[in-house]
Amino acid sequence: MTVPTHCDHMVNQLRIEVRLPEGHWSGDVSRSRPDAIFRIEETMPLGRGRGAARLSTSSDVISELEAHSGVDEVRVLGNNRYEVDIAPGGGGYIKPIREVGVIPQSPFVVRDGWVDWTIECSAESSRNLVQLLRDDSIPYRVKSTRSTGTRMLTPRQRIVFDSAMNEGYWDSPRRITLSALANLLNVSKSTLSVQLHKIEGVVLNSFADDVRRSSP
Repeated sequence: MTVPTHCDHMVNQLRIEVRLPEGHWSGDVSRSRPDAIFRIEETMPLGRGRGAARLSTSSDVISELEAHSGVDEVRVLGNNRYEVDIAPGGGGYIKPIREVGVIPQSPFVVRDGWVDWTIECSAESSRNLVQLLRDDSIPYRVKSTRSTGTRMLTPRQRIVFDSAMNEGYWDSPRRITLSALANLLNVSKSTLSVQLHKIEGVVLNSFADDVRRSSP
């Protein structure tokens, strides 16, 4: 059973794609159907090396799931959603994940044998995970890393951001004009325009990967 590590205050967010090994139920089934996207909504340990998972897919894969030796039982939930009982050794979190003691965020995506995990923990745990993947010769691709414990906006930018949000500057339609917001903050219209542009850039860059992942 995986025991989550306690993260330090400087939390690292690691987004990494890992090639699931042969014999792993979701790795094998997705490799047999490279056209399909598997969205693993939840994974649960059942004891004695077994597990369960709830997933949705972009196409019907019931026959592939039922045929895999690592899957004991499949329950069809409708609309290409399934619950599977996983046999011992049929595949759960891979060994490096268990050894480091981190738990990827759910849901996550598996496609053509590659799992796309986002993991939040200490920078040391992130480094240890990557090193274990290397030691075990498991293919991986680091997609992004960022510290979630650092300040995203300056104190002044935070004031501008809160004012713009509260007054509805980014609502559609807008509830306040740029000129009115500038008057409220006692700055010139041109200065506020520059400040808002910088804030928008910081926020968009920080959450770009989340937007891409949620908007295939």
